[in-house]
Amino acid sequence: MYQNGKVMKKGLLKTSSCEQTQALAARFAKSLRGGEIVFLRGPIGAGKTVFVKGIAKALGLKGSPTSASFSLMKEYKNKKFRLFHIDLFRLEENEVFNLGFEEMLEDEKAIILAEWPDPIRHLLPQDRLEMNFILKEGDNREIELSSLGPVSDICLEALCR
Repeated sequence: MYQNGKVMKKGLLKTSSCEQTQALAARFAKSLRGGEIVFLRGPIGAGKTVFVKGIAKALGLKGSPTSASFSLMKEYKNKKFRLFHIDLFRLEENEVFNLGFEEMLEDEKAIILAEWPDPIRHLLPQDRLEMNFILKEGDNREIELSSLGPVSDICLEALCR
């Protein structure tokens, strides 16, 4: 499959608990070097923020991410990484221009995790991992993955190991 002339890699993962989602995030965190962009989609309660918490914990970042819905963006950092957790629930594209994307993109340590990312899809580079969290019966989830470039290909491969 191609998008804008680029090969798009796909993957599918399944989890059946918050603990499994966090373990998946911890495995993913081991592949992060800075410069990654991840779009997290799915309904409320699908596990997006649980995934972000798992990454932050595995990276040893100060603070535990919570839903960023009321503050739009939260930053967590240590000496090695800066994680930007962005939550754009209910926002439109014309409302997100002053979040400081230029600074984030210039920082080699930055990892951008964006929930409800559609308002910023045109403001960030094409090379990103897109994760779609799908609620199934009970605590079961399916997570559809799409990588859109060489950096996100590495992320997808780390998740699918």
